[in-house]
Amino acid sequence: MKKHTLKSRPTYELEKEIGGIICGVDEVGRGPLAGPVIAAAVILNPRNIPLHLNDSKKLSAKKRQELNDIIIKTAEYAYGEASLEEIDDLNILHASMLAMKRAVENLPRKVDHILVDGNRLPSFDAPATAVIKGDQKSVSIAAASIIAKIKRDFLMKSLSKLHPEYGWERNSGYGTREHMEALNLVGPSRFHRKSFAPIRNLMTQEKYITN
Repeated sequence: MKKHTLKSRPTYELEKEIGGIICGVDEVGRGPLAGPVIAAAVILNPRNIPLHLNDSKKLSAKKRQELNDIIIKTAEYAYGEASLEEIDDLNILHASMLAMKRAVENLPRKVDHILVDGNRLPSFDAPATAVIKGDQKSVSIAAASIIAKIKRDFLMKSLSKLHPEYGWERNSGYGTREHMEALNLVGPSRFHRKSFAPIRNLMTQEKYITN
């Protein structure tokens, strides 16, 4: 397979080169201190690829939502999740691999090849390629990155209604100043990742109880 150079926007070139039924896979949520990790797998319709697909981090919140709505209407897709318990038991890397594997397994049909963002591959039942900065190279991976982020952000907004003090509707569980100040004030919740150092350190302090 020839070397692919990084372009300003992802394309369908890698999918066409491989051929067959291709899905793109990406995950969201490795870095946050709270919440599960969410992965998505997307099989785009090559005759109806949404315009302006890109790495979800390069899009505005409004554009991400617009593209999310188009993707779920025009493509085949599925989500996979790794729970807080799995993150703490397996570590975040292995939990992310598990979420991606589940996303592919949840697709409505089998695929011929899987494109995964990053430099590691889960143990899929189909051939797969790890693509560094894949969400900037492959529209299939970019689409997966978009719907995975929308899904996880929605989940964190829902959890923020139970614990509004952490500001999850704004920070999605990342260790922002607002989030850290709330953690230092009230301690961790049951939705925080106990294996992550900032949470683990707080839980050793007697004044905090997991709520």
